[in-house]
Amino acid sequence: MQILKTENLIKDFDMGEICVRVLNGIDLEIESGEFVAIMGPSGSGKSTLLYLLGGLEPPTSGRILLDNKDISLLKDNEMSRVRRKEIGFVFQFYNLIPVLNVEENILMPITLDGGDTDKYKAQLDEIINIVGLADRRKHLPSQLSGGQQQRVAIARALINDPKIILADEPTGNLDSKTAVEINTLLRDLKNKRGKTIVMVTHDRQTAQYADRIIHLKDGKIEKDEHIITSTVT
Repeated sequence: MQILKTENLIKDFDMGEICVRVLNGIDLEIESGEFVAIMGPSGSGKSTLLYLLGGLEPPTSGRILLDNKDISLLKDNEMSRVRRKEIGFVFQFYNLIPVLNVEENILMPITLDGGDTDKYKAQLDEIINIVGLADRRKHLPSQLSGGQQQRVAIARALINDPKIILADEPTGNLDSKTAVEINTLLRDLKNKRGKTIVMVTHDRQTAQYADRIIHLKDGKIEKDEHIITSTVT
């Protein structure tokens, strides 16, 4: 079942007197439960595409359909609700709140939405176990390693049981061993829990954890590569 689709997606940025076209007619379809990596050289538009898919940036033209709903037409408050409830975000630099512990950071989307965090206790316990932080739940970000902080960020992305997880260079700030652990966790979320994941990466080895690799060049899809058998273990 298709969960995400773009139609002739265009994104321009005004740079003073110059208009720069960063995305130039992106047509993309992603199935529910698919793990897709987006690769391309610097300036190819891969991060911009991810931000548009998550409603963090509006398109100049074209459509973005999330579960058959055109999110490019939503008002700011409606898009904010979609981001909190239907999309999970994971960024390179974690974006954790330093004065909150692991539990509180994970529950932040619920808090921001005015929800009752007590109702999420069972879900919180499950997610903390999934990401392997059961013995760190009361620790502050400063007391965690980089890999542990990224696990918190992944758990935070999962707390609302989103339809899709968008990850922007999730291992870009980690050493190679920790990167393997995070990549394996993301792949397990796809394989064992049916999560849909779209990940931007510059690293070919990281991209091998996905089912497909979308190659961007000059704002266009240059190649759509299906990985039949993963080369990673």
